Amino acid sequence: MGVETNFASTLTDWERLRVTRLAKIIATTALLLHLCCLPYSTIQAWSSHRLEYYTKKHQQQWNHCDGRQRSVCCISETDGSESDATNNDSEKIDSQGSSSKSTYNLGTGKNPPVGSSNTNSTLAAIEQTIYAGALESLMGSDTTGKLKWKLPRPTADQKNSIPGNGNASNNKDRPRRIRRMVARSQESSILRGAIWHEEHYSNDGEDDSEGTFVSTSSGYDDEPFPRPQAFYPNIDLSIPSSVFDSENGIDVVWDLMRWEAYQEAQREPLLVSFLYSSILNHDTLESSLAFLLANKLSGTMISTQINSLIMEALNNDPSIGRAIRADIMAVRDRDPACTCLPDVFLYFKGFHALQTYRVAHAIWKVNKKVLAHYLQSQMSHTFQIDIHPNATLGSGIMLDHGTGIVIGETARVGHNVSILHHVTLGGSGKKGVDRHPKVGDGVLIGAGASILGNVEIGEGVQVGAGGLVITDLPPHVVAVGVPVKIIGRFVDVTEQPSIKMNQMMDAGMKNIDMFLSDGI
Repeated sequence: MGVETNFASTLTDWERLRVTRLAKIIATTALLLHLCCLPYSTIQAWSSHRLEYYTKKHQQQWNHCDGRQRSVCCISETDGSESDATNNDSEKIDSQGSSSKSTYNLGTGKNPPVGSSNTNSTLAAIEQTIYAGALESLMGSDTTGKLKWKLPRPTADQKNSIPGNGNASNNKDRPRRIRRMVARSQESSILRGAIWHEEHYSNDGEDDSEGTFVSTSSGYDDEPFPRPQAFYPNIDLSIPSSVFDSENGIDVVWDLMRWEAYQEAQREPLLVSFLYSSILNHDTLESSLAFLLANKLSGTMISTQINSLIMEALNNDPSIGRAIRADIMAVRDRDPACTCLPDVFLYFKGFHALQTYRVAHAIWKVNKKVLAHYLQSQMSHTFQIDIHPNATLGSGIMLDHGTGIVIGETARVGHNVSILHHVTLGGSGKKGVDRHPKVGDGVLIGAGASILGNVEIGEGVQVGAGGLVITDLPPHVVAVGVPVKIIGRFVDVTEQPSIKMNQMMDAGMKNIDMFLSDGI
């Protein structure tokens, strides 16, 4: 059966693209078989088998396509018999008012297309011809019978005939949609233009002596987060009503934290989304803290449930809000590695565990002990810090590093206490007995220290790292060793070692009277 060389002009774009791609798949696979050193006769037999398979497959797809009309291809053959039958079918369809050019959508449908079985045979003949032509154009054989690879080079007409091609003539006048990133607000414009600031790690941004902070903002006067009135260290660490008063809308710590978070968002564009979702999109410190802890503690309970639980506890006990702010400022004041309030709030797990305890303690007091134990378990699993919900902890506490800290059920910790990692406030005795330590205000407990039993640690005491305390310690003393022995006493009774965080006992220190320390 011979076919005219201009038969492709009667095909629609989708038909031509479909059969051409399948022919290229067969030709490419045949080349790969040739590279595998298979005989030429074997490759020809395989190609014929694949050609017959794909022809039957796509003829079945054609029989189940949707019912839209397609163009009828007129093919002239050498014997003229099949050509006349095809032309007669074409005339019948044209007499019914069908268009010679119609849309053909590939797909599966319930209604068969308009046309007879001759239409299907016409498509099969076209496919066979294109398969064979593409196979011959992509691979040829020389006198030795070896295959040669020919790179296909589509013509300009072939490029324009592909649907969706940008070079098609029918697409020249088509309007194009231009997508651009548009800043919806001045705040978004500032963040889009955020770049790295070298001043982020310079000493020019902060001046502790005068309590001022030099902003590296973009220079807009109407920034969404205005410059706060007070900066560290001019904020009273005891958090009086002039620093925090929820009834009068005063919250100096929260204003400073949001402003510093906004500055960090300008310096670090990669953290913009994180800073906004955690701090900048919230109206209060309590809301931001509930969101942060809920995402960290979620497990069996989903984060939204924990968020509601935390907000309920914070609203029912207003004293927690003042303790939270005192804890943040305590870490900012005592930890030299901390440069701003968002660092404490977002990244310090000792602070996170401490605030989880405060929520669990508030829940424990309203007799929801099982729920409080759940928060304790999640805290221990997430932060590696175990604080019993029934323990009593003051405000302004810093859990430095935090890993391995254990505080028992009947323990009591005063205000402005600094506790380093792997500290144990353990019990001695059975259930129902007051069996845990009582730690006074301003105490510094070094890393790895263990205080066991119902012992009293006086105010302003410094316990050295790795010490074991099993007896009472008077106020304002320095105790080290296993078990600890008193090696010095602070001259100033108002001295709080937890504030200065000085753990080196030097004989030249004027604020400590050093004693003999033989045998320690």
